[in-house]
Amino acid sequence: MNRRQFALGSLATAGPFLSSAAPKELAGKLGIVTASLTKHISSAPQAGKITLLDFPQFMSEELGLEIIDFNTMNFHRYDSAYLDKLRNNVFKFGCTATNLKLNQKVNMASADPDERDEAMRIYKESINAAKTLGCRWVRPLPRSEKPDSILQVAAFDELIDYAGERGITVLVENFGWMMKDPDSIINLVESLGGDRVEVGVDTGNWSDNAVRYPALEKSFPLSTTCDFKAKGLSESFDHSAYDLERCFRIGRDAGFQGPWCLEHGNADFSRAKRELIWMREQLETWIAAA
Repeated sequence: MNRRQFALGSLATAGPFLSSAAPKELAGKLGIVTASLTKHISSAPQAGKITLLDFPQFMSEELGLEIIDFNTMNFHRYDSAYLDKLRNNVFKFGCTATNLKLNQKVNMASADPDERDEAMRIYKESINAAKTLGCRWVRPLPRSEKPDSILQVAAFDELIDYAGERGITVLVENFGWMMKDPDSIINLVESLGGDRVEVGVDTGNWSDNAVRYPALEKSFPLSTTCDFKAKGLSESFDHSAYDLERCFRIGRDAGFQGPWCLEHGNADFSRAKRELIWMREQLETWIAAA
């Protein structure tokens, strides 16, 4: 029994859980989180920048990547004409849109009912956009403060139902209040029901390395997608913050095969591209050797 089977079996004692294994058609696929290049994405054509509409061609032809993990921070409009054009470009350049990260600064588990309603209105608008784009997942953003558990479950339930009616699954990702606790993903999934949500592990979103590696060992067996994040890289591509290959190995040892979505940026656009290509090449090498 591998670690993935063990973790899923342990969760199953709390109720009826479905396997969180990533879709087979996404195994080995590499992509990017659009927020990586936020500083270089503009709402209109501009020298030295790209628009979101141009992103699929850019990532396919210049970065050699296929999977797109969208982030709401990169959208300046949600009208159907714009979303249809973006989706067409995703298909045109052989890409796949898997996720839309809901990064609006809202609180769906607020004690204030008006604030909760407004958060849900904004999130549901984004879920509609995710459906148009052909995404299979959406990820609400955990806040810095840990929410009331009852309000949190109620909010997730409403979001899960709304997304599910549109063929979309809600993702749980380690961020905010979750980053200091290596059990946070497992505990949240248990509280929501493993057949209700899926997991998107972010290798960089842990408070420190003492938490990072045990947290990845606990969480990767449940993961359906991964934000493979790098902090700053030196001129010679050294990554001192943590061991990137170790993060990859933990995932593969847990049975995770992809998609791996690169998340890394640099204020210099040319350097950002070089660093993302380097990260892609590292993953390709590790995958081939695994």
